Parts: sequence; structure tokens; C-alpha cells
Amino acid sequence: MTLIRASRPNVYAASPLDRAGARRDDAAWIAASLAAPEALFVPVWRNRNLIAGLDDGRPEAVYLAGDAAAALRPEPDSGARPWAFLGLLDGAAVFAVDLSAAEEPLSLVGEAAGGFVDLRSVGWGVARPEAAVLAHARGLLHWRARHRFCGVCGAPCEPRSAGHVMRCTGCNAEHFPRTDPAVIMLITRGDRALLGHSQRFPRATMYSTLAGFVEPGESVEEAVRREVAEEAGIAVGEVWYHSSQPWPFPGNIMLGCYGEGLSEDITVDTTELTDVRWFSRAQIRDHKTEGFHLPRGDSIAWRLIEDWLASG
Repeated sequence: MTLIRASRPNVYAASPLDRAGARRDDAAWIAASLAAPEALFVPVWRNRNLIAGLDDGRPEAVYLAGDAAAALRPEPDSGARPWAFLGLLDGAAVFAVDLSAAEEPLSLVGEAAGGFVDLRSVGWGVARPEAAVLAHARGLLHWRARHRFCGVCGAPCEPRSAGHVMRCTGCNAEHFPRTDPAVIMLITRGDRALLGHSQRFPRATMYSTLAGFVEPGESVEEAVRREVAEEAGIAVGEVWYHSSQPWPFPGNIMLGCYGEGLSEDITVDTTELTDVRWFSRAQIRDHKTEGFHLPRGDSIAWRLIEDWLASG
């Protein structure tokens, strides 16, 4: 099998931020940055991001600063409005702010700023720096909202390190942002690729690459082989890494791979998938005529398929 390299960055990757991790525990610097007029704020409301330009098909991330950010600028020691330091953008501090407690979030940011939407609905076709920042904000604040209590003793947690640590008020255990690794793989055999359909897919005719979580004590290659064997009954030989993609829906890193199919007969695990098939390059290129759809353009699944099609 020919090694296929990623032709371009994935959507939600290629962040422009300097994460400035050494600044997170400098309380005085964080407080001064929160109050600075040039500070940029990325609001998130109930896992939705603030986007402008959707009506004319030109989506743009909205960062608020100066007077526009006055209504949502948090106090450093206040827990009323969760926030987190994301990093530096051209020297300006960037903060994510959770507005989920508000019933009318546009009253805080101004209706002219845009609207709060699911980031996946925007339809980013290519990697854009601001998409990566929005994904970063969404993922970090989702983690914060799900770790308000200690998993060790059950006591309430308090944010530390500018929102990157939740420390237990009971046993002092420290909890850090969680990212769950998942493998996503295009298995090929000659001129054909293995695609499956899940009931969770948004379209009844959509077929995509197989995927699954990496289990404890398992390598990426082992996870690829196990998941494909479990879901489709196909044995996989060599595995090649393609690229990765932050996927904060809610908190994953997708590890994209290709794998060499060693067998052809499919046995579908119907608890996971409703159908799995081998498709030729010609069928995938002409998928609309063939009566099926491929994954969205912002997904690494599409990137794996796209680069494989271009390779042969």
C-alpha cells in the first residue's frame, strides 16, 4: 500500500494561538489580562459558538473586546461565569467565557454580533485558524461544566490555573482537561475501500469510515485492527498514520489512519452499524449517482477518503 500523506490541515486544527501555558498560574498577569481593553473574549453558550456571516454563507468567528466585551468580562475570582485562558493571539490574551446561565445570550453580546450555533453546522470546508479557536473554547468549557465535582470524593471543585485545572475542595485532588483518543480509519483492499453506515448518522444514505475509542493499554495500531474486526469482521494488516483532528463534540482527538484489509468477507456488528460495504474508487467518486452520501467536509473521515481518491 502506498503511503498517503495529508494534503492539508484538518478543520479545527492549525490554531493560531500561543497557549502560553507558563502564564496560567501567574494570577496577577491573568487578572491584568482580563481587565485589559485589548483582551479578546470567545463566548460559548450551551456548547454553541458565536458566529457571524451565516446568512450570506461567509461564516466568521466573533471575538469581543473593549466596550463590546464589558457585559461578559468575568471577575478573576468569581465562579458566576466560568472562563478560561486560551492563549495569546498577536500578543492579546484570549479567554473563553461560558454564558450558559443566560437565557438570552445575545443581550450580552449584541444581536449584531451574530448568533450562537453548533460549530458542526457551520460547514467549514477547509481549516481556518478561527475555527480552531472556537473548537478549543467549546471543548475546554464543556470539560469544565462536566467536572464541577471531584471524581475521587464527590466534593465540589474549584478552577485553578486560569481554568485548566479543577481542584477538589475536599481531598485536594487535581483534575485536568480530558481528551479521549479515538481512531478513525479507511481500510482499503486494492481499489476498494471499506465504509459503513450507523443509525447515528444524520443521513440515512450516508457511508463513512469506521471509528472507535482507543482502550486502556492499547496502541493506535491495535485499536484500528480491533475496531475493524469487531465492527466488520475484516482482518487488518499494516496500519499507516495520516493525520489527527481535534473533535470537541464533546472532547475527542481523532487519530486518522489507513489500514490494509487482509480479508474480504464482511460480518456486520449490528449493535454498532447497520451496514458495511466495500466501495470502489469509481463508486465513491460517483457516490450521488450510486445513491449514497459521504461524510461532511469538516470531518477527518472525508479527508481520509479525499486523499485516498487522489492517490489512485
